[in-house]
Amino acid sequence: MCNKLEIKILLVDDEAALTEPLSRLLTREGYVVDIAIDGRVGNKLATARHYDLLILDWMLPHLTGLQICQQLRDRGDLTPVLFLTAKDTLDDRVIGLDAGADDYLVKPFELRELLARVRALLRRVQIADPSPNQSKLHVNDLELDLDNQLAYLSGRSIELSEKETQLLGYLMQHAGQLLAHSQIQAYLWGENNQPNSNVLAALVRLLRRKIEIEGSPELIQTVYGKGYRIVV
Repeated sequence: MCNKLEIKILLVDDEAALTEPLSRLLTREGYVVDIAIDGRVGNKLATARHYDLLILDWMLPHLTGLQICQQLRDRGDLTPVLFLTAKDTLDDRVIGLDAGADDYLVKPFELRELLARVRALLRRVQIADPSPNQSKLHVNDLELDLDNQLAYLSGRSIELSEKETQLLGYLMQHAGQLLAHSQIQAYLWGENNQPNSNVLAALVRLLRRKIEIEGSPELIQTVYGKGYRIVV
């Protein structure tokens, strides 16, 4: 898992009496926390930025937490979602889980229980998120050797450039998740040194020519106007 200081959580809830102390608690635990108090803003943040965990209230102004979760899953975004809600019937729980939620916490709740749920959800994604010392990544039949800039697929080895290795590694670390153009560009070139979007598109084309086999399903999926993701 990444360093705890780098773990980003989006908290979307319109109750200031809850969001303020909860944000302070999570920040004190070492997490980076963004807050939104309505569903529309929360959905924009969840779409535009990368988060390791989303904590969503069910009932929100403009767009419900349920709708946010459903839209994320429809885009193929697998970011863990924890629902906070006063809805506590079995039917409500089933609806939430069917929408793609990973866990469900009924208000009112103990803060230590919420922290335990947060830790548990973050542990689930550790396998897909390599430690700083992990040099090999695997997604389905695709393997990437970061140290040697080599990919392996269907029994063949593929030499990659440094930038191709960085791009493929970033996509594989977030397999199944839609990564926005701006996210990828910031990762590859830094916040203040980003090229135009044509450079990223050209890099993706070069990488595809190397790792994708004609007639086989695509490995890198383009979501037009938004970004790219590795298909799982």
